[in-house]
This record gives sequence, C-alpha cells and structure tokens, in this order.
Amino acid sequence: MTYLKYLFLFLVSASLTGCKFYGFTQPSSIKAETFQVNRIENNAPLVEPGLEVEFQNALQDLILDQTNYKLTNANADLVYDGEISTYRISPTTATASNTAAQNKLTIGVKIRFYNKNNEDDNLEQSFSFFYDYPGSAQLVGSQKATAHEEIIERLTQDIVNATLAKW
Repeated sequence: MTYLKYLFLFLVSASLTGCKFYGFTQPSSIKAETFQVNRIENNAPLVEPGLEVEFQNALQDLILDQTNYKLTNANADLVYDGEISTYRISPTTATASNTAAQNKLTIGVKIRFYNKNNEDDNLEQSFSFFYDYPGSAQLVGSQKATAHEEIIERLTQDIVNATLAKW
C-alpha cells in the first residue's frame, strides 16, 4: 500500500513539473525581445472607415497577450506591415424571389513580416476570413461589430500562427 502511495505521488509530481517546461503563453521559438506593427493601410476597393486601426490594435493586443515580446514604435526585432486588401459583402444563397437569403462579409489582409534576427523567418502572405449573416439583416450596428470582431479575431490568430508559431 505504501508503495502505491509513493508511486502515485511520484506520477503526480512528475506530471506537474513536466507542464512547467511547456509554455502556452509563448507560441514562438523565435528569438526576439520587441515587435512593432506599422500602420496598416486600407487599400480595399470598399473602404470601411476605422477598420485599419481596429485591425492594427487587435494584432498588437494578441501578440502582447500570447507572447513575452514588448511593443515598440521603432527598431523592433519583429516588424509587421501590411494592408487591408478586401472588404466585400456578397450574397451567398438566394431565395425563390431572387433576394439574398444569406450574405457574406469577407475581409482580406496582406501581411509582410520581417525578423531582423533571422531573415529566413520573413514572410509575405495574404489572409482572409468571412462572416455569414441573414440576407434580411443590414450590416450595421451590433451586427457589423460582431462581424468585424469575429473576422479580425480569426485573421490575427492566423497571422500570429503563421509568423510566430515555429513548432
């Protein structure tokens, strides 16, 4: 019986100390201390005012929340640059009376990532995501806020995964 107690305690302590070597807050093996997100331009044919600031702030906040990097305005180890390239509302399904049963908002961004310490990590890539909403609804107020929030959350997470998650 005593042997089982010691074995149990050993297994519990081994599993708990094993977790401390794997961190969930730092998804990156990239060696850097600072990052910056340069002004994101809004070059989409249909411009949504303020979307570029909302996107830039969300990207900065996500990197701050998920890494130990410090945000700076210049001379950072990691630099994000880019533009919003797509802001499009399109019907996805139609009704018998030729009206939209469902609409889709698509936002696309083109991101350039530079790692001053390792140019092999540099990346230029386009990302896009969408939000479906009822055709009878207008994309205004809380509907628009929810759509932007969901799309930006997905886009910024995809960007962080593509640039920093070097497993």
